[in-house]
Amino acid sequence: MTGSKAFLYAAMLAAALAFGVVMLGAYVRLSQAGLGCPDWPGCYGHMVVPESVQSVVKPLEPARAWKEMIHRYFAGSLATLILVIMVMAWMKRKEPGQPLLLPTLLFGLVIFQALLGMWTVTLLLFPPVVMGHLLGGMATFVLLVLLVLQSGGYLRNGSAATPLMRGLAALGLAVLVCQIALGGWVSSNYAAIVCPDFPTCQGSWWPAMDFSNGFSWYGLGPDYQGGILDSAARVAIHVAHRLGALCTFLALGAAALLFLLNGGNRELKATGGAVLTLLLLQIVLGVSLVELGWPLPLADLHNGTAALLLASAVTLNWAAWSGKSKT
Repeated sequence: MTGSKAFLYAAMLAAALAFGVVMLGAYVRLSQAGLGCPDWPGCYGHMVVPESVQSVVKPLEPARAWKEMIHRYFAGSLATLILVIMVMAWMKRKEPGQPLLLPTLLFGLVIFQALLGMWTVTLLLFPPVVMGHLLGGMATFVLLVLLVLQSGGYLRNGSAATPLMRGLAALGLAVLVCQIALGGWVSSNYAAIVCPDFPTCQGSWWPAMDFSNGFSWYGLGPDYQGGILDSAARVAIHVAHRLGALCTFLALGAAALLFLLNGGNRELKATGGAVLTLLLLQIVLGVSLVELGWPLPLADLHNGTAALLLASAVTLNWAAWSGKSKT
């Protein structure tokens, strides 16, 4: 094991906390509580939700405000823990195998993530910022998972992976990242429920769509809660996400299946099996969401499974590349 046990356990705790923050953030977004507190970092000028407020533009809704503030408390705790991890890394920087770059990058990322959280509120759910905030949360989680793998010295038998396996793993991860970004664009533009049927959309295999407006960045408007795009633009976003899901299933599924069947060692096979299991679960959840009318718990689970799938795809690449032979 490289590094100290204390550092490894801190990284594990941070990864678990980051996953919780991702789930909480999705719940806040999906329950329409993103503007529950119209200011940042407090709520109506307080660090706890006040019992009542007067003379404000946006009336206080305590239930929504508490959802937002609880998410901020957890995010603040995560930022503090990542700061501690970075300080520990620099203090132990002379120890053999001590990760230093990742903790430093993570601290920079969490600062930028805090800025995105502020802009999410102050820019009234501007879609590019909301999508960026989602991706930032996912990136924080998976980088912490990578830090655990690195500091714990796990899954370093990649020499058993073939060049084809490594190439497919990298391709699958790239396609998955694009698909998660598409999912964030669906969510930030409120395009999830525009197609209430599956596999068709609005009863058609190719409904009326406006890709130009669906994937354009509009200037700042008065308020993006509920979305501002028309139906054709939202349908284009939703259908693009479905097509992206198909591409992800093919690319990442092929990589996972190859690792599962021809991994070369037990660790590679197990990692491929985990990716394939999460990928199939995510497909089932996506279809179920449409069929069941997008219930909130299932939608939040869909977001959480996406985070776990991304972490498993990163782990697959780590397992394939970390022990690559130098010959």
